[in-house]
Amino acid sequence: MECDNRSSPNILQETVLLISIMPAFGSFALLLALALSGYNLFAGAIALRQLATGARGRVSPERLAETARRAGIGSFFAVTCAAFALVWAAFTNDFSVSYILHHSNRALPGPYKFAALWSGQEGSLLLWAWLLATYGLVLRLRHKVDVKLTAYASTILAGIQIFFLLLLNFAAPPFALVAGTVPQDGFGLNPLLQYPEMVIHPPMLYLGYVGFSVPFAFALGALMMRYPGEKWIHITRRWTMVTWLFLTCGIFLGAHWAYSVLGWGGYWGWDPVENASLMPWLTGTAFLHSVMMQEKRGMMKSWNVWLIFSTFALSILGTLLTRSGLVSSVHAFAESAIGTWFWTFLVIVLAVCLFTYILQRDHLKSEHKLESLVSRESSFLFNNLVLLAACFTVLWGTLFPVISEYVQGNKVTVGPPFYNRVAIPIGLFLLFLTGIGPILAWRSTSFKSIRKNFILPAVSAVVTAIVLMACGVRPWQDWSEGQGSLYSLMAWSLGALVVTAVGSEFLRGAGVISRHTGQNLFASMIQLMRRNTRRYGGYIVHFGVVVIFIGLAGSAFNQSTEQELNFKQSMKMGPYRLVCQDYSQDSNLNYDTEYAILDVYRGDKKITQLSPERRFYQASQTTSTIVANHSTLAWDLYVIYAGKDPDNGQPIIKVFLNPLVAWVWIGVLIVILGTFVALTPNMTAAFAASRTRVPVSEAPAMAMGKGGD
Repeated sequence: MECDNRSSPNILQETVLLISIMPAFGSFALLLALALSGYNLFAGAIALRQLATGARGRVSPERLAETARRAGIGSFFAVTCAAFALVWAAFTNDFSVSYILHHSNRALPGPYKFAALWSGQEGSLLLWAWLLATYGLVLRLRHKVDVKLTAYASTILAGIQIFFLLLLNFAAPPFALVAGTVPQDGFGLNPLLQYPEMVIHPPMLYLGYVGFSVPFAFALGALMMRYPGEKWIHITRRWTMVTWLFLTCGIFLGAHWAYSVLGWGGYWGWDPVENASLMPWLTGTAFLHSVMMQEKRGMMKSWNVWLIFSTFALSILGTLLTRSGLVSSVHAFAESAIGTWFWTFLVIVLAVCLFTYILQRDHLKSEHKLESLVSRESSFLFNNLVLLAACFTVLWGTLFPVISEYVQGNKVTVGPPFYNRVAIPIGLFLLFLTGIGPILAWRSTSFKSIRKNFILPAVSAVVTAIVLMACGVRPWQDWSEGQGSLYSLMAWSLGALVVTAVGSEFLRGAGVISRHTGQNLFASMIQLMRRNTRRYGGYIVHFGVVVIFIGLAGSAFNQSTEQELNFKQSMKMGPYRLVCQDYSQDSNLNYDTEYAILDVYRGDKKITQLSPERRFYQASQTTSTIVANHSTLAWDLYVIYAGKDPDNGQPIIKVFLNPLVAWVWIGVLIVILGTFVALTPNMTAAFAASRTRVPVSEAPAMAMGKGGD
């Protein structure tokens, strides 16, 4: 016992000492990471220069490049130590660190203490640097896939890493200490971020933003070294697809968070920060489609280079918009001088890209020309043009307040009506291209082939429109407004066209396999997908996009009502009747909550009970809303407790009936499934033939289908 009593003060002292040195340890780790990344950049650049010119120094360029690669790996461990130190500070309530003081408190649950890493400006920049270091680690460990090209990409990534490490060391240090007396408790995490999805939404979004650095680095490196052929595209295809998937998940997780927490009845409001994530997604989607042209036909090489350059630049711009205070958003950080750093970096990136392109543009000449407007090549070209038009529209609307303030001296805000007028027709045209793309052949498509393959999808679209109008959709009633049910009818009809076209492709290929093997149609369809996972995974993604459009089109028929609702009073919304059973209160160390208890009836049958909340957070002295939602495939019953009327103290309940919202989230899951299928390696033609008893001579043609990817 004496031994235990004597050792307890020592353990306490060691713990206090460990807590006190962690901020210094984190700061040192960031400085070390900067030094290692600097060596990676300069030693790597010298080695690549020597290899290009044939010069030999005291150290061989191969050995110098290897030391640069190892320095890049070392920078990952240094940044990881810094990230660990900040998380440690959050979990040990080290309020001597200014960042922890402003973004955490003692009563904050563990998962949100971890989320504090990206809840503020300094921490989110550290997360960016850590994710970039992680991507760089994977790239450098897999360097043997192409040693020289990977060395170029590694050096370029080091340059990007240096920028973020300079920010973390000098402009936005996450380990800055509090001056004077250290408070006993922190100011707490932003209540809007205290929701389960916010533990995964920002990292997903950042994995997308940061991940585009890798294909950017490979593309710029390939252009610098005049890399022959299209191997750099093959190397980066999975990088790009995984990154695109992360960004897609991040965007829709953010939409679901906005739907569940902000309490305005919607999931996308064309907020500037929402737009910031959408823009690189649009150009990244265009790049994924466009590279097929280069792989198949040696075309659109300049397009592809600039698409990935633009995607990376827009990722940086998106990060700038959330940190500079240029735009007003519920998602953005406060105004900060850090914007100057980002503008400078963005100018340097664009200057390097433009200089390299001008120097090497003769290397990007197309091997073939567009032979026909009625071909798969033209569908990809139109797809690119439409996606870029959408991106420009979003960019213009997002930056217009900034431009107007600079030119006129006052900010002119661009709202959802502007985006909807332009973006909805663009989206519908993209949906149409999604349907006709699989029908068209490479190089040229005959009229006979178009008539044969297009007639069934076209009939499907027309029948869908007729059925919907017979069911009560009246597009002519709001024609003057150019929105609403007209666009919804078009979306559903075009969705039917795409589903029929894609389904026909699956059935046609599966039918061939079924006739040769005797398998049932479902087994044949699985076999078909395994033979060309990229093509048929892409079709599944397109089907998921259609399902998302079906959900989005339902927003034209949203309904809402608001009513003061006391004990045992009721209100109606669509087929539902809500009866107030009680209002109650609860509290914990983190927040106080007031919530309504509402029984929901459909007819005379009680189907559920909903409890919308209003929370008051003690540390930050702010209020947030937690929505109650009863979701079905047909619609969402979306209920908000809006607080009490300031005039008479009566509680207010606001109710929305939002049709088809569930299909948006179902569509996202289908997109994820399709992307995983596309990432899966193909089953080889010879192995497929042996498994299905199809002659090997027939297998390659069957594996490719009618028109290839």
